[in-house]
Amino acid sequence: MNDLASGHTFHPTILREYDIRGIIGKTLSVDDTRVLGMAFATAVLRDRGGGATICVGYDGRLTSPDLEAALVAGMSATGANVIRIGRGPTPMLYFSVYHHAADAGIMVTGSHNPPDHNGFKMMLGHLSFFGSDITDLGRIAQAGDFEAADRAGDVRSLPVTEEYLTALAAACDGAGGVGELRVAWDAGNGAAGEVMTALTQRLPGEHHLLFAEIDGTFPNHHPDPTVAENLRDIQEAVRDKDLDFGIALDGDGDRIGVVDGQGRLLWADQLLALLARDVLDDNPGATVIADVKSSQLLFDEVARMGGNPVMWKTGHSLIKGKMAEEGAPLAGEMSGHIFFADRYYGFDDALYAAVRLLGVLTRAGRSLAELADELPVFVNTPEIRIACDDVKKFEIVSEIRNRLRAEGIAVDDIDGVRVRTEDGWWLLRPSNTQAVLVARCEASDQAGLERLKGTLRRELEKSGVEVPEI
Repeated sequence: MNDLASGHTFHPTILREYDIRGIIGKTLSVDDTRVLGMAFATAVLRDRGGGATICVGYDGRLTSPDLEAALVAGMSATGANVIRIGRGPTPMLYFSVYHHAADAGIMVTGSHNPPDHNGFKMMLGHLSFFGSDITDLGRIAQAGDFEAADRAGDVRSLPVTEEYLTALAAACDGAGGVGELRVAWDAGNGAAGEVMTALTQRLPGEHHLLFAEIDGTFPNHHPDPTVAENLRDIQEAVRDKDLDFGIALDGDGDRIGVVDGQGRLLWADQLLALLARDVLDDNPGATVIADVKSSQLLFDEVARMGGNPVMWKTGHSLIKGKMAEEGAPLAGEMSGHIFFADRYYGFDDALYAAVRLLGVLTRAGRSLAELADELPVFVNTPEIRIACDDVKKFEIVSEIRNRLRAEGIAVDDIDGVRVRTEDGWWLLRPSNTQAVLVARCEASDQAGLERLKGTLRRELEKSGVEVPEI
């Protein structure tokens, strides 16, 4: 070990609630990464015992290979054994932990952030590594409190691409008719591009691929399928080629966006409602979990189909934990994370969700547009983000919650404040990752939506928040 082991302080902005993220050369460096490897391996060894094995993968960003090498060096220096799975999507890293029966996993990825950003997603055993776990890494590094090793841990390269592809292809279980589907796929030049290409070659049907070449500069569009602007290319491809639907992936392949055959965007809660039909057929009465930002249509649809809808906190790590607690076979977030524990491992995997959707459409015998048209219709706002100090955002939400309750108004405070009225519902919550308040409103018609937006605005103004046009 070098003098970094004597104590190291990370930039205060990079240790987040669900992952570690920074700007290369400004808040995150190769030296930081080596120390992070030592700190993470220390946490794993203390939890799982000596000789623990950690899988590591990396995405397609230009800086990721160097960060992966530094991470491996740090982990090995503590005595942890390391399995390098190579470049690919984050879900493939999660898959590798199960496949290799490893003790932990860490992925070098900047997800859908700009090209000069990068970071890390972690798991310990089969659970997410987040919150206080991540905070403790900073403490370990600052104190130089690393595990001492008599020798370096073993480092092996064991790719799992073939095994991962086999698992994905096996999920396409529609009986007959799948070959008739014509689908567009957009990897956004992200880390899932090569796996996506190989997967579609194994699937029946006709597949048209966009931006499958991995390129960390993201030359065509930003790899975030929750932003409508980033879906224009796949919408055009679906319309121009008269395809059945389109699938878009984010930068590291754990979030999905979908457009139907008319080029209309299906948000994640709508997609989850359609996927739930299939899961509940095989698991009657099962629990389906969605975050507080999700439409009421989803919770109502799950209940109508005989399932148990559960609303939970936003955050992929929190959703995974709730799934394990409830034994839920399916969950999702408005951000596009879809989690299948039904015939899969319970982590968020956009390619797996896409293949399961193929099966749903085949068995339904109807188009995605037709199924979407059967869902109840609500009008809603997009996610509204209001700049707010990192400390004050929590105080404001607490103040509004207490004021509403003092007025006798029922408040769901699972994650922030969600209030139902005769018109619909409105939500206000503090972001766990940015200095913003997040809001959303949904109603049965436009007049009701305007009333909800007015209520939200008034509550914010009472707490001294300057509200943008919503």
